Amino acid sequence: MAHAADDTPARLLEAAGEVFAAKGFQAATVREICNRAGANLAAVNYHFGDKERLYIEAVKDAHGNSGAEEPLPEWPPDTPPPVKLRGYIRRMLTSLLDERRPLWHAQLMAREMTEPTEACRALLESHIGPKYELLNQILSELLPPETPPGDRHLIAFSIIGQCLHFRIHKSIAVLLVGQEEYRSYDVARLTDHITRFSLAALGQEMPACENTSPFPKPVEP
Repeated sequence: MAHAADDTPARLLEAAGEVFAAKGFQAATVREICNRAGANLAAVNYHFGDKERLYIEAVKDAHGNSGAEEPLPEWPPDTPPPVKLRGYIRRMLTSLLDERRPLWHAQLMAREMTEPTEACRALLESHIGPKYELLNQILSELLPPETPPGDRHLIAFSIIGQCLHFRIHKSIAVLLVGQEEYRSYDVARLTDHITRFSLAALGQEMPACENTSPFPKPVEP
């Protein structure tokens, strides 16, 4: 089947992600990737430079940073910190729980987090680091000025961990609570829960904004 010339990088990236996720960087071969993508052997070097660069780009794509992701949010100067935190959490969950993402995204990220390579460092510098810094800035506005940096980092990791749980441990959660209940854990409900839970731990109140809860309010008699 013929393909448009300009879609070769996308086909290579998709094929590479699938092969790397299944076999890891060392066991994967450029030949297998090119065969799966319907491209010639020279295509990887032409479009990506080498196998390692292709792997790094596949990891970035698996993380959700292929260029299609929205930029980091920016808020007006007078935006309350709890509102910023809620927006941050919602954005993270929206990316993590996107059902359109292929299975190999989660598989490759799990492999990379278990056995980090240079791709992890590249991802940290270009994408994870800026997001983490934004969360730290929000927490700096929420916490007392004398809060030690180490404590702030632990709080940041706790918030991130809550979000990641619903992607990494989805299968276990479904077994624990059942498919029907788990389907109710959509982005809106999880955003509401994680934000409320985290703010309560920090002695802060939930931001007053529309649709913060998926549950209807009781009708007044």
